[in-house]
Parts: sequence; structure tokens; C-alpha cells
Amino acid sequence: MQLVPINVQNKDFEKLMGIYNRAREQLVFQFETLKQALEEYCKYDVIDHITSRIKSPESIIGKMQKKNLDINYKNLIENINDISGIRIICTFKDDIKRVKELIKRIPNIEILNEKDFINKPKKSGYSAYHLIVEIPMKYEGQDIYVKSEIQICTMAMNFWATAEHKIKYKTKGKLSKIDSKKMEVYAKIINKNTIARPIAPAFKLVEIACSPSCAPTTLERSSSSSRDREPIRIVEARIDASS
Repeated sequence: MQLVPINVQNKDFEKLMGIYNRAREQLVFQFETLKQALEEYCKYDVIDHITSRIKSPESIIGKMQKKNLDINYKNLIENINDISGIRIICTFKDDIKRVKELIKRIPNIEILNEKDFINKPKKSGYSAYHLIVEIPMKYEGQDIYVKSEIQICTMAMNFWATAEHKIKYKTKGKLSKIDSKKMEVYAKIINKNTIARPIAPAFKLVEIACSPSCAPTTLERSSSSSRDREPIRIVEARIDASS
């Protein structure tokens, strides 16, 4: 499949999208498990909700053209990292960092790249924390690694990202300088007024299930009584209020 030209109508492309979709489903399962565990421990929705999507064929080809890439499968796999996309929407701004650190401690997720659009928002005002990750999967008896993009943001940031996308889509990316400046100002107002949680309880993360067949994730106040339990293994992931 290396240098084969992409035809979005054939079975090879459909099969490849199926692999990315399986990766998306696996990550969503793990994050939903984490969401439930955090809610039970912290007594509020650290993660408010999770959304996900597979990039459309048109968007994939358009992005490759924008990058001046030859339209083949090798370039798609190596250079388009957000075909599988997951957005984790947190209740409070402080929770973004904590959720990010927990994700880094999930054993089967390898972090390839990070982009902090919270401390350094995009020119449009878009704000979120991005992770490009890679997870192992079985395909036709072989171990393969599939990339996905994870975006972590607050409800206010998610509202802005959704509104910005719709505005750009409606105008086909052609906004006047005045409207672009207005969007940037509005985004700063939204981000400035995002509520921060004043108290952050410390906790330890117990390993997240890697597939629906694995044991569910739980959070423990102390790892001492749980370290010998199988098949769940303790992962040291204490996050203090000052972190």
C-alpha cells in the first residue's frame, strides 16, 4: 500500500479508514472509562463529555494537497496524523493539565507530539491542548501502530472551536480582517472567563483497560491495598493540587 495512489472509492481506502475507526473506538472506550473513574473519585465531572470523528475523505485529500504531498497511502499514513480525532471536554480549565498527565500514564498510548494552544492560542483565538498519539493494534495477525489526535479543552473552548469551524466553513475560510479580529477578541474573552477549579484533590490512577475485554478502571485513594490485585496494575500518577 506504500506508494499506491489513493482512490477513496476503492476497498483499500475503506479498509484503511476501518483501521483508524477501530483506533478511535479503542481510545474513546479508554477515555470514557477514565471519565467514569474520575467522576466517582472527584465527585464531579472532571471530563464533561467526549466527542470523536473520522476525517472525511475530502478533508484528508484537501489536507494532503495543502501540504503539497503526493496523494498516496505512504504520505497519508506518515503525514496526516488527525484522521482519527477525539476531543475531551473538561469542566474546568485546571482539569486540562491533569487529564493530559493521566493520558500520558496510560501504558498503551505513546505520545508523539504535543501542541499547547492554551498558553499560545492560534491567531483565530482557537484554544485547546493537542496530543498526537500512537496506539498498538492487531491487524491480520500483525502488530501495527495507528495515530490519532486528542484535543483537550473546556466547554467554553469547545463552544468556540465549534463556532469557529462553522463560520470558516460557511465563509469557505475567507473572513474579512475586521471579522477575523473580532473572532480573536471574542475568543480571548471566553478563555479569560473560563472558571478555574480552586481545590484539586490528589489521586492515583489505576491502569486503564486497553480493550473492552479488560477489567474496568478505578481510582484508589491509596495504592498499598490494591497493588496485588489482578489483572489491574497500579500506575503511579499522583497529581497534586499545585500541579
